[in-house]
Amino acid sequence: MEPTDHRTDQPDTDLVCGVDIGASATKLVLLTRTGNVVSRVVRPSGVDYRATARACLQEGLESAGVGAYVTHTVSTGYGRRNVDFSGRSVTEIHCHGVGSFHLAGGPATVIDIGGQDNKVIRIDAQGKRVDFRMNRKCAAGTGAFLEEIAMRLDLPLARLDELARAAKEAARLSSFCTVFAKTEVLAHLRAGVPVENIVRGAYESVVSRALEMAPLEGRVVLTGGVVAHHPTVALLLSERVGMDVFVPPHAQHVGALGAALLALQDASNPSDSPSPTPEGAILQPAGKEIP
Repeated sequence: MEPTDHRTDQPDTDLVCGVDIGASATKLVLLTRTGNVVSRVVRPSGVDYRATARACLQEGLESAGVGAYVTHTVSTGYGRRNVDFSGRSVTEIHCHGVGSFHLAGGPATVIDIGGQDNKVIRIDAQGKRVDFRMNRKCAAGTGAFLEEIAMRLDLPLARLDELARAAKEAARLSSFCTVFAKTEVLAHLRAGVPVENIVRGAYESVVSRALEMAPLEGRVVLTGGVVAHHPTVALLLSERVGMDVFVPPHAQHVGALGAALLALQDASNPSDSPSPTPEGAILQPAGKEIP
């Protein structure tokens, strides 16, 4: 279970922070020392990651209430080393594993579909990361792929999910190459294929790319901005694997949550300097004390 939202007239002022700077979006989570979420923020990453991270922190603190301040911060994501108020930076693989295990409360295969890359992470029953895969060579199957398809179809990105749900069938699109897929879109349009079927095909391509990366074992957890904004992707993946997949609330913030949980561990360490939890180390699920 996710940490609960916690807002009162007398806010907790002693907070920890996790910030996830992705290539497309920056996400921030603030937690109290008891592990309750007081703020979530998301903004486009833009070109100045440092400034975006600081803007997210300011927005989060304003949401948390008068007097709120941050004692420990862990940063993650593509731009994690650009966060000048961070005590340490940790890979997004580790933070997504931490956040997902905390939310799922047990072993899982985590699929994170982001703006520029996909990750598949396997977590065992003790919370230890035992395997992961990540695509870096092509934007196929990512948020950038869907943005390109929307642009080619002259559609707002926000309309894609509605159209995909209305489709009678899926037009076939490449799951390996965005350039090829865009060429296929033009061919489908020329052949009179309904736009909604093309969009459904794009979503199917995203799902295929995730399934091609690694075998899925046990409970499947879906995270990332694509799933948060395109929930039909989760429905299609559930159909393909023959079981319900778990999409956590605030799926786009799972990496930032994981970073915040690590910051909470740092805050609990009596040493003046952080004592990082080794990547892949055992972590406690929700409902248990975090050491």
